Amino acid sequence: MPISFENNRPVLDESTFLDFQGMVYEFSGMFFDIDQRYFMEKRLSNRLASLQLNSFKDYYLYLMYDPKRDEEVSVMVDLLTTNETYFFREMFQLKAFYEEILPILAESKKGGTINIWSAGCSTGEEPYTIAMIVDHMKSRGELRDVDVDVLGSDISHRVLKAARKGLYGHTSFRGLDEKYMKYFEPEDENGKRKIKDKIREMVSFNQLNLFDTSKIMLLSEMDVIFCRNVLIYFNNDSKRKVVEAFYNKIVPGGYFLLGHSESLMNVSTIFDLQHLRNDMVYRKPELGADAGAHL
Repeated sequence: MPISFENNRPVLDESTFLDFQGMVYEFSGMFFDIDQRYFMEKRLSNRLASLQLNSFKDYYLYLMYDPKRDEEVSVMVDLLTTNETYFFREMFQLKAFYEEILPILAESKKGGTINIWSAGCSTGEEPYTIAMIVDHMKSRGELRDVDVDVLGSDISHRVLKAARKGLYGHTSFRGLDEKYMKYFEPEDENGKRKIKDKIREMVSFNQLNLFDTSKIMLLSEMDVIFCRNVLIYFNNDSKRKVVEAFYNKIVPGGYFLLGHSESLMNVSTIFDLQHLRNDMVYRKPELGADAGAHL
């Protein structure tokens, strides 16, 4: 069969797209509709050139049978993921986090540790935001009787490498209050700022596929899970699987924070929707409370 090209770029035909769709879903839980065929074609075409492959069918066979297939599947999923983020994103929710959620947890966790997980953390702005909030509160005499551990995870090795480096350009600072600039080094010759070691050392990073529930179960129990603007990549079946894994990992009374454009409507009723002063959040029922319907 002749190879189809358009503007010197291989064309992803519908049949091969469906092969990729199934592979991506099986590996990561992310679901790409047929309307996203051109998006997938555009995102992956340069990878074909890098591997000196002539067609998407050749690339699919490479992903199926090459000895380096596991590594390459991770690269492919990384290329299909959008990693746009910035510091202090969705401020209403963060205000609820530091004015309401953290004080509640600090009271119940006196002498212990509050565990917070930023799932799908991309290049690190979200977990570093959490660490800055915690440090700022401690500097004001709050959270004195608790330790706070912050974990950032992502499926992409590439963005985790950037997160660990902690070097950011201007677009990452568009939501940042001036008082938090103290946590960054002065601009370098490229106009970028590096987050100070004090904050960097408060966050640990881990490569994690949210569809791999067996690895999720190896994590510590969490008091708060941020999973913002991540589930948009999943269909309802995938969402249910991931949400159930989160539910099993959150302590009773712990909090599950989604992005403002997301909800668990038509997905799950296992979490309670709680109205706080600043925002609405999901919360795992306390022990003995009505846990709601099953997934």
